[in-house]
Order: sequence, then structure tokens, then C-alpha cells
Amino acid sequence: MAYLDLPTHRLHYRIDGEQEGNAPWLLSCNSLGTDLTMWDAQIADLSPHFRVLRYDRRGHGRSSAPPPPYALADLGHDVLALLDALRIERTHFCGLSIGGLTGQWLGVHAGKRLDRIVLCATAARIGTPESWAARIDSVKSDGLATLGSATAERWFSAEFSARNREAVDRVFKSFGATTIDGYIGGCMALAGADLREEIGKIANPLLAISGDGDPVCPPSDLEAIAARVQRGRHLSLPGRHIVNIESAPVFNTALLDFLRP
Repeated sequence: MAYLDLPTHRLHYRIDGEQEGNAPWLLSCNSLGTDLTMWDAQIADLSPHFRVLRYDRRGHGRSSAPPPPYALADLGHDVLALLDALRIERTHFCGLSIGGLTGQWLGVHAGKRLDRIVLCATAARIGTPESWAARIDSVKSDGLATLGSATAERWFSAEFSARNREAVDRVFKSFGATTIDGYIGGCMALAGADLREEIGKIANPLLAISGDGDPVCPPSDLEAIAARVQRGRHLSLPGRHIVNIESAPVFNTALLDFLRP
């Protein structure tokens, strides 16, 4: 296991693919309540072409949790610290949900560190401060367990869940292992994140991927990102919020087509 020790917390990360060669880097950034294993379905197809760097966001997976609150800038600076520590000057980026918001922040504030950007099941603003405050109150009083059923419905279609119980169970094992501080901190970062006026600064080639049945970040949110940035396009795939798992084969093909022009 590989870790980066920062002043307030420790980040767990993993690299797949050829680490000694000249393959381009691809950094993957997970959603709220998941860990780096949410990208397992991408590794076999992507690692022959990229050095794939995955990490657990603060308070998720094997990364430690500094006390909240967190801001989106904190999550962005975690990425930059990881790139600096590994001496990665430039990388492709793929992020989902809050991971996609992290990618937008990086595109605005550190675009020269990124090459091509893939934003999945995200928005320039996700939810409202009021909705995240209600989620935080619920977690403080009842923990994460009571969110499981509603989260499963948002994340995966009923058809996919019925056919792929083992894959869904793996995702929710990581959800249940998320620290309370890490989850609440993520909610606080989402509550304060609104990049609608800033993403026009992003000049990197950008692909926005939506799940066609996503109730959290519907296709219109990804269309808006693609239209607002300078070099964006939108692609909608079958699935709900965790579209990289629900439509893994076509998702992987889309990434390879975009990242290897």
C-alpha cells in the first residue's frame, strides 16, 4: 500500500499500469462515499495505455480524515500535493460526482497540470446548501446506514442491481466504511461548491459523461458543463449516477477514444 503523509491527514493511493515507461498518466477521482475501488472496472482496459493513479479522498477508504469542514479547494490541493509528491507534471483526469467537481476546480485553478479532462455524473453545482445541511444532520444523528437504500436507488438502476448484486455490494461495502468525518466533510465541500461562473476558464479538451437515468446529476447538467467550457462535448450513456460501473464497457471505450485522439 502506498501513502502520502500531509500535515493534517494521510492519502492512500495506488498506481496501475507500466510505472517505469513513458505512458501518459491518468488520475481518477472517486465520488462521495466510495473509495478507489470504484474504478476497478476500468483498470483492465486502461492500464495497458496509461499509468493509472487512483487515490482515496480524505476520510474515505484507507485515507485518514482531518476534522471537517472541508472546502472544494482543500480537495483540489490534495490532488496537487499527490501530483507533486509523485513528480507528475501533467496528467489526464477522470472524476465522478464530487470527483468531477474536483476536476472542475483543477481545470479552473491548475489547468496547466492537466491534459484532457473527463467529468462524469457531476455538475458545476450539485444540490443546494440546504439539501447538504439536511444530509449532514441526518448523518450526525443516524450515521450512514440509514442512507443506504436511497443511495442505492440513486446510484444504480434496479435492473443493473438485480443482475450485478456482487458489484453493487462491493460499492456499498466501501460506502459503509467511509468515516463520518470524511462523509460530512465531503457534504460541506459540496454545499459550498458553485463553479457555474468559473468553468468558462477551462481551456483543456473536456468530455462530460452523463448517465441517462441519473437523478442526481441529469444529462442537462453535463450538457451545461460541455457548453460552458471552451472545448467541451457531452456523451450520455445508459445508467444512473455511478455510470462508470453500470456502463463499464462502453464507458471504457469512450475514455480510450477521447484520451487517445
